[in-house]
Amino acid sequence: MKNRKMFYAILLITNLVIVWLFEACSPIRKFMTWEKYKGNNDFIYTYPKFDSSKKTVIIIADNDGTEIFDMMTPFYLFSATEKANVYIVAEKKYPVTVIKGFFLLPHYSFHEFDSTAIKPDVIVIPNLSAMDAKHQNPVIVSWIKKHYLATTKILSVCDGSMTAAATGIYDGKLLTTHASDYTSIKKQYTKPMWVQNVSVTNDGNLFSTGGVSNAVEGSLAVINQLFGTETMMKVKENINYPHILPKMEHRSIALNFNNKLTIGNKVIFKKNKRVGLLLQDGINEFELASIMDTYNRTFPSSIESFVSVGNNITSKYGLTIIPSGNINSVKLDELHILNSVLFTKEDEKYFEKAEIVKYDNLQQQYIINYCLERIRNQYGKKYQNITKLLLDYN
Repeated sequence: MKNRKMFYAILLITNLVIVWLFEACSPIRKFMTWEKYKGNNDFIYTYPKFDSSKKTVIIIADNDGTEIFDMMTPFYLFSATEKANVYIVAEKKYPVTVIKGFFLLPHYSFHEFDSTAIKPDVIVIPNLSAMDAKHQNPVIVSWIKKHYLATTKILSVCDGSMTAAATGIYDGKLLTTHASDYTSIKKQYTKPMWVQNVSVTNDGNLFSTGGVSNAVEGSLAVINQLFGTETMMKVKENINYPHILPKMEHRSIALNFNNKLTIGNKVIFKKNKRVGLLLQDGINEFELASIMDTYNRTFPSSIESFVSVGNNITSKYGLTIIPSGNINSVKLDELHILNSVLFTKEDEKYFEKAEIVKYDNLQQQYIINYCLERIRNQYGKKYQNITKLLLDYN
């Protein structure tokens, strides 16, 4: 009888521990999952004006999921040149799920863009929703191939390398990707000339970048080739980039087992914050992406965006952005605000229990470095370094 009671006691404790661990590890399970848009599609889609005197940059978006920094950084930097028509184009005229943070309206569907007869000078391929070769979207792959000419520049960003490789355009050409995914992707696509330890590859008109944060260097490299050094330097200064010239040397360091143990330890034994960002009209797309993508790599309990009025906002360069969170059911530990001047007393009522993180004192600091320093203060240098590995920021 005693043995039976002991057995059931151990079984009960074991089950409780398993349940606790399962719940505690929720941020890790959620890291590579994201909510698809489930709202109405009754938005007024606007078509940006086409200026034939400018170059045209097309950024591919996957309605089912597109990496936030991979997409928003090239959008911002090419727009900041003031010398390019910059369009986000997706398979469907439907809100794009931006991983992780919000939804946005594409400028064109593939079919609509085709009807304009505009020939893109640059095609940017961010990391899309497909996690492996088997799940590549053939419509996206075919559309890129159809619009690629000998004069077209292509920029593959981070794990956008999978889609770039799937097109066959990079066969026999230099290609790189996120350090932690390099081995897996290389096994699936053997025809490109895979390289590491560079921020950006350049093989004729074909460019590619290391992971996430290297979208900056990749965009600057294409801008330099397309518009010249003066324009590139102006854009670089616009974001307070921390190097005199775009940093081409890179340390491709993959996440290792010890790093994963540290992540598990942080997730299980430290409080995982509920993080929010307030979307405001005129918001800077680069700063928005930097904050949300960097803090997503702290494995927060949740990370969402909110609007205080209406159901969407218009960003600095005209994107319609839809929040992922509902302001009427907000439960946050910290709220990030890029423009505190626009943060009203009414707004404060929604977020009165959250720590307000303001960026007005950013001044001349590169925003990724600013976020990483705060993460160091929250979780220590060791976890700051892991965040950098996850961003491939080395």
